[in-house]
Amino acid sequence: MTTISLNAKAAGSVAIGRDLTVNRLGYGAMRITGDGIWGEPKDANTAKKVLRRAVELGVNFIDTADSYGPEVSERLIGEALAPYAAGVVIATKAGLTRQGPNQWLPVGRPEYLTQQVEMSLRRLKVERIDLWQLHRIDAKVPVEESLGAIKKLQEQGKIRHVGLSEVKPHEIDRARKVVEIVSVQNRYNIGDRAHEDVVDYCAKHRLVFIPWFPVAAGKLTQAGGKLDAAAKTHGVTLSQLSLAWLLWKSPVMLPIPGTSSLGHLEENVAAAQVKLADGEWREIEKAAK
Repeated sequence: MTTISLNAKAAGSVAIGRDLTVNRLGYGAMRITGDGIWGEPKDANTAKKVLRRAVELGVNFIDTADSYGPEVSERLIGEALAPYAAGVVIATKAGLTRQGPNQWLPVGRPEYLTQQVEMSLRRLKVERIDLWQLHRIDAKVPVEESLGAIKKLQEQGKIRHVGLSEVKPHEIDRARKVVEIVSVQNRYNIGDRAHEDVVDYCAKHRLVFIPWFPVAAGKLTQAGGKLDAAAKTHGVTLSQLSLAWLLWKSPVMLPIPGTSSLGHLEENVAAAQVKLADGEWREIEKAAK
């Protein structure tokens, strides 16, 4: 594949809450932390370079969370990018706590979420969070209580828009009775389509769907497999094929591939230029099932 101008704009755009228009290929900032999404990255300067390069390449939607590090990802974003270029949207999340590497436990108590929003504002160096997402619904706390606190912060001007993560349609319906929901972030890729119903729900209700873990993994990516063959046929990498399929799949899709490598970042952004015919995409979908 030849790249004429490497820019996330080639992915097209999507509107978050009808008033925040971003390019449809974002950046997930989970990987700029240490192993197990715990502690500092091996090279903080490179992490900041990746963030700045992403913006240079037209990526104007960056997704993070207070639990990445914890605190590390948000802090690095603030240090690298604030004051933010016009049009750059920073999304963050709260509701998962950390006890160590690869350990995550939900906490949705209103006072805790309120505290975390205040800390996110400080680390990101903003007066208002563009998109705040409930990282997980806490089974011990009614979602009405969790989001009730968030609605108050929204009314105070500290949050612009509210989203959810890892939810099903009935949970989105329940949340929407408390506060306007503009986005959903669930695990989804060409090889993992357990949340197909949520993608359809988002398309129907004009919510942005943000797939985390957007690149196919496991057996699907083995050398000589059907996806590998399709990628080679079109002169792209498996990662690019996975991301381009998401962009084709739905106009409300906003993939957020993450990396700590400048080379991988550019490879991911180049996926915005991968264009296949509808019939070819359907054949690739069949091969991935």
